Amino acid sequence: MPINRDDKDLPLRDDIRLLGRLLGDAVREQEGAATFELVEQTRKAAIRFAREGRAEDRVRLHDLLDQLPPATMLSVVRAFAYFLQLSNIAEDTHRARRRRAHEAMGSPAREGTLAFAIDAVRKAIGDDAAARERLQQFFAEALVVPVLTAHPTEVQRQSTQVAMQEIAELLEQRERMVLTAEERAENDLALQRQVLTLWHTRLVRGERLRVLDEVKNGIGYYRSTFFTEVPRLYAHTASLWAQRFPDAPFTPGTFLQVGSWIGGDRDGNPFVTADILRDTLRLQSAAAFDFYLAEVHEVGGTLSVSRALHPVTPALDALAAASPDQSVQRRDEPYRRALSGIYARLVATMRTLDVPLPTRAALGDAAPYGNAAELRAELHVVHESLVHTGLTLLASGRLRALMTAVDVFGFHLAPLDLRQNADVHEKVVAELLSQAGVTSQYLALDEAARVALLASELAGTRPLYSPHLTYSAEVQGELAIVFAARVMRERFGRAALPHYIISKCDGVSDLLEVALLLKEAGLATGGAAPGVDLDIIPLFETISDLQRAGDIMQAAFDLPAYRALVAARGNVQEVMLGYSDSNKDGGFLTSGWELYQAELALMGVFARASVKLRFFHGRGGSVGRGGGPSYEAILAQPSGAVTGQIRLTEQGEVIASKYATPDVGRRNLELLVAATLEATLTDHENQADKAVTFHPVMERLSALAFQAYRALVYETPGFTQYFRESTPLAEIATLNIGSRPASRKPSDRIEDLRAIPWVFAWAQCRCMLPGWYGFGSAVSQWLDEHPDGLPVLQRMATAWPFFRTLLSNVDMVLAKSDLRVASRYAELVTDATLRETIFGRISAEWQRTRDALRRITGQEELLADNPLLARSIETRFPYMDPLNHLQIALLRRYREHGAPERVTDEFLRRGIHITINGIAAGLRNSG
Repeated sequence: MPINRDDKDLPLRDDIRLLGRLLGDAVREQEGAATFELVEQTRKAAIRFAREGRAEDRVRLHDLLDQLPPATMLSVVRAFAYFLQLSNIAEDTHRARRRRAHEAMGSPAREGTLAFAIDAVRKAIGDDAAARERLQQFFAEALVVPVLTAHPTEVQRQSTQVAMQEIAELLEQRERMVLTAEERAENDLALQRQVLTLWHTRLVRGERLRVLDEVKNGIGYYRSTFFTEVPRLYAHTASLWAQRFPDAPFTPGTFLQVGSWIGGDRDGNPFVTADILRDTLRLQSAAAFDFYLAEVHEVGGTLSVSRALHPVTPALDALAAASPDQSVQRRDEPYRRALSGIYARLVATMRTLDVPLPTRAALGDAAPYGNAAELRAELHVVHESLVHTGLTLLASGRLRALMTAVDVFGFHLAPLDLRQNADVHEKVVAELLSQAGVTSQYLALDEAARVALLASELAGTRPLYSPHLTYSAEVQGELAIVFAARVMRERFGRAALPHYIISKCDGVSDLLEVALLLKEAGLATGGAAPGVDLDIIPLFETISDLQRAGDIMQAAFDLPAYRALVAARGNVQEVMLGYSDSNKDGGFLTSGWELYQAELALMGVFARASVKLRFFHGRGGSVGRGGGPSYEAILAQPSGAVTGQIRLTEQGEVIASKYATPDVGRRNLELLVAATLEATLTDHENQADKAVTFHPVMERLSALAFQAYRALVYETPGFTQYFRESTPLAEIATLNIGSRPASRKPSDRIEDLRAIPWVFAWAQCRCMLPGWYGFGSAVSQWLDEHPDGLPVLQRMATAWPFFRTLLSNVDMVLAKSDLRVASRYAELVTDATLRETIFGRISAEWQRTRDALRRITGQEELLADNPLLARSIETRFPYMDPLNHLQIALLRRYREHGAPERVTDEFLRRGIHITINGIAAGLRNSG
């Protein structure tokens, strides 16, 4: 049934029609009228089929698309893929439009904004003075860090992103400016040019993405969004404070940063080497310096204040005098001369750090900065001179934003995390111990013996590594990473490489092995009081590891050697929780519950040990990998789990959807800070004792869901064959999408498959199984055990944010799934009996899940309480159906060749990749 709309959505529909018309014009002009007419007929048939489900419309799609020649098929695929990209731009523009309209009307602050969060805290605390004190403490100590990660199924090229950003800016110009007829015509032509450019820009890569390509893509978001919008959010926060507490000074810390894994995460990625690490840090630093130089130049251009007309402070006078700028035209312009000196020092610093130099040369030689704090101090001199001489207005704006940027980004741009698998550390340490003559039996030792041996080694001061011995390539590579990390930290500062993450951590020995490797590189010290320069962060990511997380950390804190390392880091310990692998291991419901339980257990352990706990949430884009709206997810954490500090991963196409444009990017950054503030300072669990009533219910639901999920995925004969044949997994793994292999090990086992392609493949076929499977069976069986239990589940849905968020995510995933489409992918399975058996089970569970959701929420329609997403799906999803149809046809042809390495038809490769791109764009959070 069509979604009821009101006039608020008229501008969105107008934008979609405009962009669709421009795309159609490009198709007609560039590909011919016949191709345009084919696209139009396909579009109309797909819309009718999506709305009415008539068999004749599906037949019509078959007739239109199945026998197309390769060139025409590619044109049709590209048309629908680009339309979905353009629709996303229109939706993002509309959300920004609605937000501005809401704010312009002086409406109450919306949920998810900082204004709402601050007011919620004031209301919850009651006493305004006490609220002010708590808020001040929060902003002084808070740390909110979205961390960009490389994505093995990242499907957008940077060239495509740039073209789409231009289109977004042109749409925003139409919305925010009153244009004359001539300006409107110019805007129309500019949009036409950009859409035409997009049409002729390759959607697919000719070669597999390299790690440094991923690094450059990640840096692109700093240039497009973070450099400007992070300082804007700091300024907005200060403005909100001044409005609410006009007589109280505001002294925030660096409460918002943007981190990265790209170029430092080598878990399962053999292409991340020491050379890549060095190049990554140089590229990141170059981006920060390029931004600072451009801003210093612009600020200097505006500060034409003459000494003859206005005084300056002695400090500013001295700064100007030290500048190499001796131009007679600027002799009486001390601010410009001071900023020319700052520019010269920045260039000198780049030369010292071996960072590529800018095209605009400095006006003379100057001493390099020793660190970013020295740059910040000189900018502060400029700022304070303006303030103290009555030019406060000139001190705000661009100069103030630049100072904030330096605080946040330093000379390193982003804190880069190192990550490796515990299995690798184990082998490296075993070889080092063997070669040093300590023991050749390390791998045969039990956990207690390993811990004792490692603690003994940490207590000593001699190294294990010797340059005169021969080591395996793996050991040499791992040692090269930590040796390079030490050098890079000395060059770019400690903030450049602050963390070392251990994937698949399942014991105290995994923590000590990393400490020992860091000690070999001079990043940790031994002796009676061991110390370490990086945060050693365990990542608990399987169901069993999550269940043992509390015990593992308790054992670590009980060990004097490790406790000393924690003390050296200020008694702060970060723990990362893995959403992706726990979901693949046990299903989404059990994963969510075990994550919640692990947080409770860890909070108890850390409280008893008097260690501050910071959680790092390894969330993916899709619900099947812990995704879904970040705001709701943060507020669904247990009380006390968010104590002003939180890190969380941002991955793949979700990065593009959240941060590709400045306005949308700032909104998403604000959501993270607002949610962290609310979760820290309000009772977001609604003052109810969940442990007595709700936790036992959730425990049983989790057990039942786990049983149903494992029975299908790991215990059904032939399931792996069904999964691989009914999804484009193999094609995703062999096409040029990401730098990382799809599997951690060379096997067909689901256990060895990385979680991202596991979820991404299910999304491509529109089944979305990892985001809902098992929930229906769990609820059905629990209600059989408790015939009067439905009111309990309904109370959980209204009173418990954790369960409410879980239901909301199931609702979203079911709405995005389409078993009519998934059934056609199932036809790719060669074994008919296997196909009918497994798809029948999947279909039955989907219906059970849909029925369970309806009974608990009382809502007959999916997304009944999320009309914005419902309208988005109604608009975009009919345009995905032709892409799914064509992807199936292309997969059939592709697989006829046999092994992927024997496929030489470039048309097949490009066609499949473009359909992957388009479907991912349509779903927006598919991996």
